[in-house]
Amino acid sequence: MELIQNNPDLSAYLAADEVIDHHHPAVREVAARLAGQVADSYTYAQAAFEFVRDTIPHSQDSGDLRVTWRASDVLEQGTGICFAKAHALAALLRAEDIPTAFCYQKFDVVHGLVAVRFNGAWHRQDPRGNKPGVDARFSLDGERLAFTPDPESGELDYPTLYAEPHPTVLDALRAAPDRPHLWKSLPTAL
Repeated sequence: MELIQNNPDLSAYLAADEVIDHHHPAVREVAARLAGQVADSYTYAQAAFEFVRDTIPHSQDSGDLRVTWRASDVLEQGTGICFAKAHALAALLRAEDIPTAFCYQKFDVVHGLVAVRFNGAWHRQDPRGNKPGVDARFSLDGERLAFTPDPESGELDYPTLYAEPHPTVLDALRAAPDRPHLWKSLPTAL
């Protein structure tokens, strides 16, 4: 599948905003700690991916009822669904000048992940969190995502690489007072 940037300006994939608040002290602290443990941007990206995947539980898996959507909140509260975890990972990567995009898959509901830019190409990564039946890994050599869509069932990979989280996703996250409410209002398509 060919991935398509929705913004031709690569600097858009480094930007900070209200959601990807990579200048926030909580994001900077984690980024600095991870950067101090690695030698280059590739190993930093892998460390940031593994940090978000492994130390921030997916709220559905852990039973956490809180809804987070801002990257700093995900890191401070230590919880989030796929979209929130993608926001946290994007902030950590952008904090170290690694271009990061948001991408989505469609199953019964939309699933969120990121793509990182290395060696002139985009590589999708899914920090959702592993569990039985899910074994996502950081890879620039073939995708190791949490889920693979089944086109015969109407599932799909959206090819667009967004510089900012999709508004439909943000609207659902911002409007939900808790995860059970969010589960009833998750987008089913973009």
